[in-house]
Amino acid sequence: MPPDTGENRPLEADGWHTLRRFLPYLWPKDRPDLRARIVGAMLLVLCAKAVILLTPLALKRVVDTMSGQGGDIGDDVLWVALGFAAAYAIGRFMGVGFDNIRNIVFERVGQDATRKLAEDVFARLHRLSLRFHLSRRTGEVTKTIERGTKSIDTMLYFLLFNIAPTVVELTALGVIFYTMFGVEMVVATAITVAIYIMVTRWITEWRTALRRRMNELDGTALSRAVDSLLNYETVKYFGAEAREEERYAGAARAYAEAAVKSENSLGLLNIAQAFVMNGLMLFALGFSVWQWSKGVLTVGDLVAVQAYLTQLFRPLDMLGFVYRSIRQGLIDMGEMFKLIDTEVEVTDRPGAPALMIRQPSIVFDNVVFGYEPDRTILHGLSFEVPAGSHTAIVGPSGAGKSTIARLLFRFYDPWSGRILIDGQDIREVTQQSLRAAIGIVPQDSVLFNDTIGYNIGYGAHGSTEDDVRQAALGAAILPFIEKLPNGFDTEVGERGLKLSGGEKQRVAIARTLVKNPPILLLDEATSALDSRTEQEILATLRRVSARRTSIAIAHRLSTIADADNILVMENGKLAEQGNHQALLAKGDLYADMWARQAAEREDERDAAQ
Repeated sequence: MPPDTGENRPLEADGWHTLRRFLPYLWPKDRPDLRARIVGAMLLVLCAKAVILLTPLALKRVVDTMSGQGGDIGDDVLWVALGFAAAYAIGRFMGVGFDNIRNIVFERVGQDATRKLAEDVFARLHRLSLRFHLSRRTGEVTKTIERGTKSIDTMLYFLLFNIAPTVVELTALGVIFYTMFGVEMVVATAITVAIYIMVTRWITEWRTALRRRMNELDGTALSRAVDSLLNYETVKYFGAEAREEERYAGAARAYAEAAVKSENSLGLLNIAQAFVMNGLMLFALGFSVWQWSKGVLTVGDLVAVQAYLTQLFRPLDMLGFVYRSIRQGLIDMGEMFKLIDTEVEVTDRPGAPALMIRQPSIVFDNVVFGYEPDRTILHGLSFEVPAGSHTAIVGPSGAGKSTIARLLFRFYDPWSGRILIDGQDIREVTQQSLRAAIGIVPQDSVLFNDTIGYNIGYGAHGSTEDDVRQAALGAAILPFIEKLPNGFDTEVGERGLKLSGGEKQRVAIARTLVKNPPILLLDEATSALDSRTEQEILATLRRVSARRTSIAIAHRLSTIADADNILVMENGKLAEQGNHQALLAKGDLYADMWARQAAEREDERDAAQ
C-alpha cells in the first residue's frame, strides 16, 4: 500500500478517508476467493433479514388464528395455528443460522485484511529512519499497532453486518408499516429514528473526545511501564522504585479519571436512547389499540407491531456503541496509517544497483552532517581507509566518532559530501547490499530474547548449525557454550541480560563471523569490560579482523595502539592522523590524550595497591 500523499492530516479528517484507504485490504485484487466470501456473506445478510422480517407476520397469524380473528375458523384451526407457530420458531432459528454462517464465511476475510495491514505497518516501521525510532517510545508504537489491528475486525463487523443490514431493515420496515398500518406509523418511525440518530451522534461525538483522551493516557501509562521495566537495573541502582511507582501511578490515576468520565457518558447515552425509542413504542402501541377499537386492526397486528419494533430496537440500541466503535476504529486505523505515511528519511534511488566490492576501501569525502539543522556534528570530514587496513578513530566525547558509524551504515545521509566504498557512493547502491558488506561489534551488544544459537545465527539468514558452531569457535565462546546444560539452546534473556558483558560481546563477534563481511566496524567494543576480559576480547577481535578492512572507534587509546592508522577527531573535524608512534612524537592532541589516560591507569594501579 503506497504512502498517502497528505501530510499531517488532522485526526478528525481521517474518518472516511481512512476507510477508503483500507478498502484495498478488504477487497484484494489478487484474491478472488476472498471477494467471493464477501459476496456470500452479504447474501447471507439479506437472507437473514428477509427471515427476520417475515417472522412477525407468522406470529401475527398465530395470534389472529387463536383469537378467532383475521381468518376462517374451522376444524383445522389447531393445525393452522401450530403451523404458523412452527414457521415463527423455524424463522427465528434460520435467522440465527444465517448470521453465524455469515460470520464463518467472512472470518477469513477480516483476519486476512487485518494481517496484511499489520504486516505493512511492521514492514514500514523497519524502513523508517533511526531518527524516528529514537524519537518515539516503543510502548506507544506497539500500542498504536495493537489498537489499530484489534479495531479492524470489530469495525468491519459493525459496518457490514450492523449498519448496512439496519438500513435494509428500516427500508423494508417502512414498506411493511405503510402497507399494514398506514402512513402515520411510517412517519412516526422515520421521525423517531432521525431523532435517535442525531441524539446518538451528538453524545457519541462527545464520548469520542473522552475516549481519545483515555487512549492517550493509556498509551502514556503503558510507555512509562515499559520504559521502567526495560530499565529495571537502573531503577534498582538508584533505589528509585517508589519514584517509578508514583510516576506510573500518576499516569494510571489520570487514565482512571478519564475512564470514569467515559463510562458515565455511556449511561447518559443509554438513557437518552431508551427515552426516544420507548416514546415510539408508546405511540405505536397506542395507535394500534386505537385502530383496533375502530375495528381496523387485529390483536395480531398489535403483536406484529411490537415484534417489529423490538427487532428494530435491537440494532438501534447498539447504535451508539456501533457508531463509537466505528469512529474509534477509524481513529485507531488512522494512527496506523500515519505510521505508514511517516516519511522514510533514507531511501534507495530507483533502480539502484547492489554494492560490488573487490577492494573494500572506505573514503569520507568532505562530509558535513548534523542530527538537527542548527547543530552540525561533522564539519567537512575527509579521510581514507585503505582496503585490508586496520584504522582507529579516537577523540573526546562529542567529537563525532559514533556518527561516522551511523553514516557508514546509512542510517542517515550526509548533508553534503560523499561516502565511498570501493569507489562507489553508498547513496547510489541499495541499503541491503551496503549493510550486508559491513559487520559491527557495538559497545552495547543487545541480543534477542531467544537462544544463544539463534542470536549467533542471526548474522546470516539460512545459517546452518555448523556455521553457528564455527563462528562460536572463532569468537572463542564455544567452550563456554559447551559447558552450559542446554548448550546453544540456552536462553539469553531480555536484551541478553543473562550473559555477562564479555559473553555478550563474544556472541556479537560470533554473529558477525556468521555474516562474514569484508568490512568490520568495532564501535567502542570493549569500553564496558574489565581489563582482563578486554584483553581477551581484543585478542579475538584482532584475529577476526585479519584480512578484513576494519575501523575501530575507541575511547581507550591502549586498545588501538597497534592500528595501521589512527584518526584523531575533535569538534567534528579530523585534527590529526598517523600511527601511534608518529602521533606521540607529534606531541599534540593524541599525545595529550595518551598522557592523561596513562596517568589515570597509574592512579588506578596505585589505588589497587
